[in-house]
Amino acid sequence: MPEALGEESRRLTRDQLFTVIATASINFSSMICYSILGPFFPSEAEKKGASNTVVGLIFGCFALINFLSSLILGNYLTRIGANFMFVAGMFVSGCVTILFGMLDKVPSGPMFIGLCFLVRAMDAVGFAAAMTASFSILAKAFPNNIATVLGSLEIFTGLGLVLGPPLGGFLYQSFGYEVPFITLGCVVLVLVPVNMCLLPKYDSIPSKDSFWKLAFLPKVLVLCFTIFSLSACLGFLDPTMSLFILKKFKLPAGYVGLVFLGLALSYSLSSPLLGFLSDKLPYLRKWLLVSGGLTTALCFFMLGPAPVLHIESQLWMFVLVLVLIGFSLGMSAIPVFPEILHYAYENGFEEGLSLLGLVSGLFNAMWSLGAFAGPTLGGFLNEKLGFEWASAIQGGWALLSGLAAGIFYIIEATRTSSSSSLQTSPGDNEERTHLMGSET
Repeated sequence: MPEALGEESRRLTRDQLFTVIATASINFSSMICYSILGPFFPSEAEKKGASNTVVGLIFGCFALINFLSSLILGNYLTRIGANFMFVAGMFVSGCVTILFGMLDKVPSGPMFIGLCFLVRAMDAVGFAAAMTASFSILAKAFPNNIATVLGSLEIFTGLGLVLGPPLGGFLYQSFGYEVPFITLGCVVLVLVPVNMCLLPKYDSIPSKDSFWKLAFLPKVLVLCFTIFSLSACLGFLDPTMSLFILKKFKLPAGYVGLVFLGLALSYSLSSPLLGFLSDKLPYLRKWLLVSGGLTTALCFFMLGPAPVLHIESQLWMFVLVLVLIGFSLGMSAIPVFPEILHYAYENGFEEGLSLLGLVSGLFNAMWSLGAFAGPTLGGFLNEKLGFEWASAIQGGWALLSGLAAGIFYIIEATRTSSSSSLQTSPGDNEERTHLMGSET
């Protein structure tokens, strides 16, 4: 039986293949649309009268609306339909990406800032719908190796993050503000009918399990904080890193996007291996979560680097630290989804698309909450203290999550060992009594 399952897992069915293609397209297109803002939007927004803090709030607005949308959509996934939610989210994202490219025509000041918030909020709803449905469909299609599949598909997430900044910077430098958004928005809209034809239909029966019942499980709370901290650290870089590179290293906007490659490439290339290890060696997940959080904290302390170190920032060192951040983020982020799913099964949750909707909604919600806190707090700290101190402080989120996960796993191991000793002690007493009786 295990051999038969192993052979089946190595051969993708037609539905599984189409599911991988569809979800890879949403990973790639959503990330490339999201990441094109990094090299030029902060400076463009400053010309329109937006401060660093306001730019951070614009980035954070997307994450906050995404957080609320993921909570709601994850809870109602089976009622709305995973397939409809997937393609509808892509359609909305494509339309509002094009609209974002029209904002340079808006007068500077409050009107520009207000429309930025509105368009980003609409984009967040579409992104939340597509990604929540995507995670659920993937877990339904690949129930036995979800971490491996998620890790492999992070290659396309990484490609989007890799290609977005340099492509956005090049198009902005060559053709102006509108062209990057209009081009990529049209690409997303073309993918909508393609995915409508490719994506298999997955039906499910609504479950009685509560979203809050899942969210308030002790281990899930710790894992949610891990997701939040990683996203906060990553989101901090969006409104701050490009400005720091422009001022510190005097690079043109077209080359700023190339610096982002270190983070995106290391994350996308390491994710398949980390996903494979999470599926094949589940006991390694706890070590990956703890060591990933602590390594991320150390890297953010070195990113500036922190002024207490009295080290002059250099471009090669900055890129090297970004590479390490990409790898450490993957160490913590990839094992979280299967870890939550496994813990939910242990606590009696019903297997099916409904539970997958709850887990994916919770994952996306906590990621979005961190993506709101990171740019918002990061923009404020960057404006008041400078990038060096801001990045060191931001790494505190990852430090706390790594310590919290380590303490929880130590307590869990202690309880497991004590309960197992209590279970074996009566048997040992019976065996001793039996031996003593046989000797007499």
